[in-house]
This record gives sequence, C-alpha cells and structure tokens, in this order.
Amino acid sequence: MTKEALQHLSASDAVMARLIREVGVCGLQPETRRSPFQSLVQAVAHQQLNGTAANTILTRFRKLFPGRKFPRPEDLAGVTDAQIRACGFSFAKIAAIRDITAKSLDGTVPASRLIAKLGDDEIVARLTEVRGVGRWTVEMLLIFQLGREDVLPADDFGVRNGFRLAYKKREMPKPKELLAHGERWRPHRTTAAWYLWRAADRAKK
Repeated sequence: MTKEALQHLSASDAVMARLIREVGVCGLQPETRRSPFQSLVQAVAHQQLNGTAANTILTRFRKLFPGRKFPRPEDLAGVTDAQIRACGFSFAKIAAIRDITAKSLDGTVPASRLIAKLGDDEIVARLTEVRGVGRWTVEMLLIFQLGREDVLPADDFGVRNGFRLAYKKREMPKPKELLAHGERWRPHRTTAAWYLWRAADRAKK
C-alpha cells in the first residue's frame, strides 16, 4: 500500500498514526494471479476450519486434477461429489462449490479480466448471489486478490478486536460504530483494516 495511504491515515487519526509507527510499513501483498473462482473455492474450504485443516483438504482437492495448479470451472464436471467428499469437504461445502462452478460458467462470477473492471459494490452484489458466499468472503477477495484500497470488513472479528484494543474500548465495537469511525480513513480503509489486524495479532502474542 502507498506512502500516501500512511500519510492520510496518520494525519486523520492519532491512534492510527501511533499504530503505524509501532507496526511499521504495511506488508499487504495481494495475490493477483488467482482467479475469482479459485478465491471463492478456497474461501469456502476455510469456512469454520483452521488454516492447516483447510489447506490439507485443498491439497487433496487439487490432486483430483493432475497437471493443474488449480482446476478451472469446466474441470469440475469430471469429478463426482463422492470424490470431492473424500477430500474432506462437507456436503454443504460441496453444494457451495458446485454453485460457484455453475455461476462461474454462466458469468455471474466474473473472469479475472472482467472483475478487474467492476466496482466494489457490483462485485459484492454479484458474488453474494453464490451459495455459501457472504459479504465477508467477498471483502476478503477484494482485499487479498484484487488489492482494492478502500474496503473495511466491519464484520470481521480480527478487525473489530484490533479496533477495540487500539482504541482502548471496553466492549467490542458494533460494525456500524466501526464503519462510522472508518469514514475518516477513506479512501484507504483497506490499509487501516490491515493495521487493525496487526493490533489484534500483537495482543495474541
């Protein structure tokens, strides 16, 4: 993220300025080579599981498609639900993956070139039509795949907890409160969210 973002956040919010000084330069590096299809399948795999368990399941899943780093939507026609289930996916997650596949093939989930041209709100509207994909999942895609600069995932536990800690709040802020405070961070709310995650991480240590 840019020097301009750090200057804006520091000038507009004294607590954020302190957090930036303590944490250092923002290390957010979006993975722009992933397709929206891959991002959504991986997000579904990670729902309600720790990272290690989800990555084990995804490794088995990728092995169903020899010669590919990650399958394309059309490749899913060649595997059965039983094969996907054997990788460790629940029936609900299999249904979600099938819907991600169908909506990728019909264009509801845009291909990489098209999604880059769409605005954040349109991406949220289109992708939340997919079974098992909520606003939070799309916000993670906007931040970590597309590198959008003004996303504040106000429902994210880590962001809310980081805000509670950094701003010395007694109680966890409600998403509305976080969004209201975050107006001063525009148009660099993604960078602010990254620093709030770091505040939460430091507390764990």
